[in-house]
Amino acid sequence: MHSPLSRDPQSEPFESLFVSAPDGLRLHVKTCGPVVTDHLPVLALPGLARTAADFDALATGLAADPETPRRTFALDSRGRGRSDHDRAANYTLPVELADVQAVMTALGVEPAVIVGTSRGGLLAMLLAVARPGAIAGVVLNDIGPVIEPQGLLRIKSYVGKMPQPRSFEDGAEILRRLFELQFPRLGKDDWLAAAHRAWQEQGRRLVPTYDVKLSRTLKGFDPQTPLPALWQEFDALAHVPMMVIRGANSDLLSAETVAAMAARRPAMETMVVPDQGHAPLLAEADVIARISAFIGTCERAREH
Repeated sequence: MHSPLSRDPQSEPFESLFVSAPDGLRLHVKTCGPVVTDHLPVLALPGLARTAADFDALATGLAADPETPRRTFALDSRGRGRSDHDRAANYTLPVELADVQAVMTALGVEPAVIVGTSRGGLLAMLLAVARPGAIAGVVLNDIGPVIEPQGLLRIKSYVGKMPQPRSFEDGAEILRRLFELQFPRLGKDDWLAAAHRAWQEQGRRLVPTYDVKLSRTLKGFDPQTPLPALWQEFDALAHVPMMVIRGANSDLLSAETVAAMAARRPAMETMVVPDQGHAPLLAEADVIARISAFIGTCERAREH
């Protein structure tokens, strides 16, 4: 047995925390920034087969802000990163939503500004329905109420199905071939860094940083049958400031959907990241600065 909250000091500037999910499964949270601060915390939720490491640049950038140093908590959803693996049947949005709520309770991260990439953004919308007081603001990274079927079909084509690389350099080449059309400006070092986020060493081989059983979550997806739109869940975020980030090359979040979102939320802040697809990396200085400024508006909104 393990306690509901246990610590595992990691190399600076990050620390690992472990939280018990409602069913006892161990969840990993990567945190960065001052432990004691008056500023709103950030809870970062990654995409379907992604991990907390996707937010390292954002977390260190927000922590290093001299005027508003803030703490970021990035969750490895069950079956991803350093969180425990589970049965495929439990890799569902309702189970993962319960996990998010358990993490926020255990860590006292409430209210928080939620930064949700792809599936993480879906969880943010569901959280707004289940626990509206937990959210002080939201950044939806390349996700909206309408998911383009061709983007989901592309994700389905590779999750749990990528070849096993012989080395991280080999992995970098696999990723480049898969994603170069969406991310044409990434260089050799960028692809190598991406490979280190996508695979980890296990014994003498490299394995994905997620449970390959996650592929079953997309097994029944049929591009001829569009997913139901989540406008009701989107509207549940009406009480907090919102920022939407879209990759200019995205095939999952269309410009038309962003326009429809803005029509419902005239005050919504929108940012399009050039030369990036699904999902923007949130690693560039200008993107981090925009997110930081937006979080500041969330803070000011709570003061009024």
